[in-house]
Amino acid sequence: MPIARLIADMDDLSARLDAALAELEAGGIRVARAGLLDANGEVVQVAATGGDAAQMRGVIDKSFGSADVLVADEPIAAPQLFVSDMDSTMIGQECIDELADFAGVKDRVAAITERAMAGELDFAGALRERVALLEGLDESAIAQCLEERIRPMSGARTLLAGLKARGCRCVLVTGGFHHFADPVAEMLGFDRVVANRLGVASGKLTGEVVGPICDSATKRDTLEEEAAAIGDAAITLAMGDGANDIPMLEAATYGIAYHAKAKARAAADGWIERGDLTAALALLGLSQHDGANA
Repeated sequence: MPIARLIADMDDLSARLDAALAELEAGGIRVARAGLLDANGEVVQVAATGGDAAQMRGVIDKSFGSADVLVADEPIAAPQLFVSDMDSTMIGQECIDELADFAGVKDRVAAITERAMAGELDFAGALRERVALLEGLDESAIAQCLEERIRPMSGARTLLAGLKARGCRCVLVTGGFHHFADPVAEMLGFDRVVANRLGVASGKLTGEVVGPICDSATKRDTLEEEAAAIGDAAITLAMGDGANDIPMLEAATYGIAYHAKAKARAAADGWIERGDLTAALALLGLSQHDGANA
């Protein structure tokens, strides 16, 4: 019983919804109900009795412009576990790019970051290449970068507060670094952090990553490990924007791509590209009130 929820611009919404419903019916998906969710006046829900989520996702994607969407095979429920990427998802920056600016190599590093997030480069190799360009930078630049440049994405605190109010465990897992991820997690309310470590010696960056690389497999493994601790029927939410987020987006009950690269968007169960992070609460049928003061 596939279900789609979406938030779209109200202009011509009825006409676009009618066109989408007609295309679903023509494709063999019988629409049982379509209308606004009682809990949220801006969220449209379409419930069907035939077809599958992937088929419905394609029609919704084709029928609406910039929108926030979540499609599932079963009734949508509040998640018990939230696993999220950090850079360009929970915060509005790519930390390594901003740190590279202090070393005078931002353009070089940002170009590599862009290609890695688009899935054009091997993540581990691209990470080591970028970190090598930071060799010799004073460690104090990290604190300065955090204070001056790193800011939470709009709605991040409210999203975390809303999820945690429902007892959801929240884990930040990033291909970035503990130097940044630990303070970001504390600021937003995450329960656990999984990240990489920058090598530091005598107060300067060594240009190396210390220990195993936190990559796409690590992200998926972290989600699966945390879900197993909750139980076999754990409902999980994953969110990210880049190619290295794809395995965890696919492994989650609900994988949401946030203003994402094309490959990540295509792999997800839904996407947010119209609103901010609080759209995830609306799509899940949860109230923002629990996180309103966050």
